[in-house]
Amino acid sequence: MHPSSDLYPDWLYSEERTGTTIMAVEYDGGVVLGADSRTTRGSYVANRVTDKLTPVNDRIYCCRSGSAADTQAIADRVRYDIDLYTLERGERPLVHTAANLFRNMCFSQRESVSAGIIVAGWDEKCGGQVYCIPLGGMLVRQPFSIGGSGSTFIYGLCDATFKKGMTKEECYKFVANAVSIAMFRDGSSGGCIRLAAIDKTGIERKVILNTELPEFYQGE
Repeated sequence: MHPSSDLYPDWLYSEERTGTTIMAVEYDGGVVLGADSRTTRGSYVANRVTDKLTPVNDRIYCCRSGSAADTQAIADRVRYDIDLYTLERGERPLVHTAANLFRNMCFSQRESVSAGIIVAGWDEKCGGQVYCIPLGGMLVRQPFSIGGSGSTFIYGLCDATFKKGMTKEECYKFVANAVSIAMFRDGSSGGCIRLAAIDKTGIERKVILNTELPEFYQGE
């Protein structure tokens, strides 16, 4: 055990975590993903501009929460398997195939890794899809999914404002508003908001800077 003093601050020995806010939502023709950009080590902000939207291939992305090292290692392994699948079969994998690979990795190592994953993307068979793999390795498809420490503050907001049949622009607004509020309420979420929309044409990326975040009532 390390001495407790100013010479040994807690963040020196804390695991680097993406204590975070991540989410994804389906729309007719694709999906929209969003996440904050803060990475923490205990009470120390290790990175203000982390990109938590991680590519699996050109039509499938994942959002990561939990241990930064664990989630990055799992994403790297799944990306390798997806690349191998594509080379062997000469076709793009289904989003559900990628989600199952994440589920298998998280479930088989559930006692040793801290990883909550949202997998979202588009394929020719089922269109836009969002899959949630929470801690423990369960897999479920959802019309929208939220995760990370900031998600606990926005369940009510998302339930109240989500509606079926939203357009891509409405999904952008839905995700930006939810992540912005979570960033204000959750000390482990912050920085900017990274957004992505995926459809049959590919991926579109956006960034909302900290100075451009949607504004809500912030108290006195």
